[in-house]
Amino acid sequence: MQRSDTPLVVHKRNTASPQNAHLFERVAADFAAAVTAAIAVTPAICMIDKSIIENASGRRTLVASIRDSVTQLITRPHNFFLSRTFGLVAMVYAGTYLVANTTDTFLSYRGGNQDITEVTAGTAKFAATSSTNILLTLVKDRNFARMFGVGLSKAVPLPTYALFCSRDSLTILFSFNVPPILSKAIPDGVGGMSSLSIAQILAPASCQMLSTPLHLLGLDLYNRGGRLGMKQRMHAISVNYMKSSLARICRIVPAFGVGGVLNSKCRYHMMRGIEDRMRNERAILG
Repeated sequence: MQRSDTPLVVHKRNTASPQNAHLFERVAADFAAAVTAAIAVTPAICMIDKSIIENASGRRTLVASIRDSVTQLITRPHNFFLSRTFGLVAMVYAGTYLVANTTDTFLSYRGGNQDITEVTAGTAKFAATSSTNILLTLVKDRNFARMFGVGLSKAVPLPTYALFCSRDSLTILFSFNVPPILSKAIPDGVGGMSSLSIAQILAPASCQMLSTPLHLLGLDLYNRGGRLGMKQRMHAISVNYMKSSLARICRIVPAFGVGGVLNSKCRYHMMRGIEDRMRNERAILG
């Protein structure tokens, strides 16, 4: 009896933990989903980010800047897609989506019996995605401020870095952690969308009303230095607040709304395919 029981124990150990199999394949799916979503949303984000900085610096209006970017995209698409501007924005969102995806994958892997398509909303995911997004966005914003600001290129002051970090932490919180919680209060099927997809669009968009003043103050400190009083800075922020907020909503909807939905959908379908293959392998093995 002991000998006949032994193969059963070994057989169970080899097949009962599908979550611990195909880890490399799952990470590859995370990467593919992240890059696909980032490339899809980067053109719109490029145009809007550039226009906001040029408008804040007084270099060009929002409309003039976006018109110039659209013209380049249509008439010289190779220059647009191979530009430093496109590369910097794509780097930010591909990196952020990838860290969010792989965090979910490794949490599922460690759990051993969780659904590999699950999207989490815990502290670990917030810490990983926010730190990655803040670091990559600071690299992007430092380059954008120098490329599209006014005057000679100069060092970005520490208060500007601090304000940008606060801005990005809010954005990440509302983009990755709030939607799974908010979706519980939203009925499925509204507009033909799932509750999570709706939350992934609404949460980061509404966040921009809170984070735009931080963004504008950071840009003002970079463009005009620290010689002005708070009253003057608040006036500059109030003048640009509404149009900049609307512009940032227009950029955040593709960035973490549409991009977030696309990333989640791509990851879900690829992970589901991996799970189906694992199930078939277990069936073949008996």
